[in-house]
Amino acid sequence: KPAGHPHLAGEHRWGDTIQLVLLIIFLSIWITDSFFFHYSTKLKEVIPEFLRITLASVVLFAAWILARSGMKAVFGTTREKPEVINTGAFRLVRHPIYTGAILFYLGAILITGSLSAAAFWLVIVTSYTGIARYEEKILTVEFGDAYLTYKKQTGMFFPRLFSRVRR
Repeated sequence: KPAGHPHLAGEHRWGDTIQLVLLIIFLSIWITDSFFFHYSTKLKEVIPEFLRITLASVVLFAAWILARSGMKAVFGTTREKPEVINTGAFRLVRHPIYTGAILFYLGAILITGSLSAAAFWLVIVTSYTGIARYEEKILTVEFGDAYLTYKKQTGMFFPRLFSRVRR
């Protein structure tokens, strides 16, 4: 169980460290490409600035809403014991905090059009998927059928349009 949060079922042992390392590498690539060397910012020439900034604003706002709602549901609510959280942003996706982070990176990429940062974004998405799958194994052991039902009804990072649970 995460230290100081006995109501949580558990998380990836190295999850926070992996996320911090990914952030540092991403920012290094994004900043050096976008603001200094411009070695892969050709999208800026193809996609108008107004469109890039508008799309980035929408993506960054969605990232903020999902991450904030997820953090509030996990850390801002007191529970007697661990349970499947399926309220707030967790009604839409199983990992709203991770989705928010993934969308944050995408928003930054859209602002400057850095293709090298976009390539590293694929590493980020793959890493977050691995962390999420590991944590879902813990949740499946902890909550069994309740979590499996929730998992079938709710997308990992993006909302499911159609539930796989038959009524």
